[in-house]
Amino acid sequence: MKSTIVFSMVLFASMAAAADVPSAQVQIAGAVLAAPVELREGAAVLGYDAQGGRVQIREGKNELICLATDPTKTAFNVACYHKDLEPFMARGRELLAQNVTGAKRNEIRFKEIEDGKLPMPREPRTLYVLTGTSFDGASGKVQDPYLRWVIYVPFATPQSTGLSTKASEGAPWLMSPGTAGAHIMINPPKK
Repeated sequence: MKSTIVFSMVLFASMAAAADVPSAQVQIAGAVLAAPVELREGAAVLGYDAQGGRVQIREGKNELICLATDPTKTAFNVACYHKDLEPFMARGRELLAQNVTGAKRNEIRFKEIEDGKLPMPREPRTLYVLTGTSFDGASGKVQDPYLRWVIYVPFATPQSTGLSTKASEGAPWLMSPGTAGAHIMINPPKK
């Protein structure tokens, strides 16, 4: 009896999650908004299937991969990044699925890169992140949109870049300097 109740609860939760997953077209329309306009049409898109699992919903024709917003969250959060960053990003998603977050998640990935277990390009690669309070799939509009940029420059330092390591709204700054995950943050002022 107990296993029947648990199975029913899991089945109901799966069905509820599936009912809330937007169509592939809506997921793609939202996901590519983080990308520069000229790169949107050719970007690969990773979205969600009917069971809520992350899957590729569109093949790419250029260098970008875009992530659709998580349908279980109320806020809108999409990202697009150079395909060479996919191993790094995929490993991050894998660690999140294991409830490894924050500094520990980065520490593991940075160590794996340094040990040669996780590939990471040595040349700069860009990540675009677009957030908002919601997304209207019918109109394609993001409520309260905020776009920021991250440029990965592994092992960069303030000395090699001439950038400050202090967070700055509206000016670039270097985060995680000297590590495999060093990156330049560009956060425009919020409206």
